[in-house]
Amino acid sequence: MPYFILTAILVFILLVLISRIRIVPQANVFVIERLGTFYKEWGTGPHFLVPFIDRVAKRVSIKEQVVDFKPQAVITKDNVTMQIDTVVFFQITNSVQYAYGVEHPIAAIENLTATTLRNIIGELELDATLTSRDLINTRITETLDLATDRWGIKVIRVELKNILPPNEIRDAMEKQMKAEREKREKILRAQGEREYQITVAQGEKESRILRAEADKQTAILKAEADKEAVILRGEAIKEQKMRIAVGEAQSIELVQQALADSLKKLNEANPNAAVLQLKALEAFEKAADGKATKIIIPSEIQGLAGLVSGIKEVISDAAVTEQNRDETSAR
Repeated sequence: MPYFILTAILVFILLVLISRIRIVPQANVFVIERLGTFYKEWGTGPHFLVPFIDRVAKRVSIKEQVVDFKPQAVITKDNVTMQIDTVVFFQITNSVQYAYGVEHPIAAIENLTATTLRNIIGELELDATLTSRDLINTRITETLDLATDRWGIKVIRVELKNILPPNEIRDAMEKQMKAEREKREKILRAQGEREYQITVAQGEKESRILRAEADKQTAILKAEADKEAVILRGEAIKEQKMRIAVGEAQSIELVQQALADSLKKLNEANPNAAVLQLKALEAFEKAADGKATKIIIPSEIQGLAGLVSGIKEVISDAAVTEQNRDETSAR
């Protein structure tokens, strides 16, 4: 019998010791009290509670947590009442302060968020409230983080989930947005029409410029062509006159050459007085048949012998002159 009692006592003690073993999960911290006062923090792993002396005062999760608070009624600077609900992201960084710093930490965060939100929204008008989410989030986060630091809580960020203005305000905002869209549509249509008119005007301007340049180029080419035609006509007339002059000169030269040759041959033939008289009469006949209105008759023609002698002397002088010319050319 005493053996059975001893065994029962040992089993009871063993069961009690086993039951006092605690295993702390990952990302958790246990706050341990001994005889009603804080003793230590237990991290991840197995631990042993001294029976009837130690106890787990609080189990604390050190993971980041998210709390969605119900909508809060706030009033803007221009006296518009709206409903705003917030989402708070926080993490417990000091389990001891979290366990002993505040009685209901989540409720404390909710109330602190509501009061901070009312203070911030009360400084803003409706339009600024609707367009300043980032500013409101940043200011609430800074205020909550500073206030909850002594509770061992780190507020990471705060987000405004919904901003719900009154129905009449939403209707007015929808009408305003519709008016703004219509205004932008009219502005865009007017700008498109203006750009179209500008494009058409620029096209007409460039077309006129190109036509003017084409007309100018045509006039220049025509003037150059006329100039070249005048030059060519002048060159042709010049060439024609030069050829006529050369031809006349050659004709005169040939006539003179023929006359000189005839005189030379006549002189070489040593004509008698009768031949000379005949030639003189032929020359006088040609002179009389000319277009001259006046004819000067030498005084020697009154005597036939004087005329013949004069013609012979002329023929002799012409022959001498022709002979001198030939000798000069030969030299």
